[in-house]
Amino acid sequence: MGLDLSLYDKIFENRIRLQVMSILVANESYDFSSLKEILDVTDGNLASNLKTLEKEEYISVEKSFVDRKPNTRYRRTEKGKRAFENHLTALESLIKQQHK
Repeated sequence: MGLDLSLYDKIFENRIRLQVMSILVANESYDFSSLKEILDVTDGNLASNLKTLEKEEYISVEKSFVDRKPNTRYRRTEKGKRAFENHLTALESLIKQQHK
């Protein structure tokens, strides 16, 4: 039987996007500063990867003010959660295939 990678998602080949989705699947939401700190990346790097996830509709963005300071929070969408879980399933099958 051949290896089925139809669930594999190239969006998650990028380490930062994979990590962002891991965080957002495990937590209801996360703000930009906390993501930046936990992932140890630059503003620009994080922003461009978040933009990619947003464009794919894998995350949603919520802008507000906290103590008069702008606050941007990110949440995973159902589409994003499904894509992430499918990607993990594809990786698991790849790993199992390698160990046969």
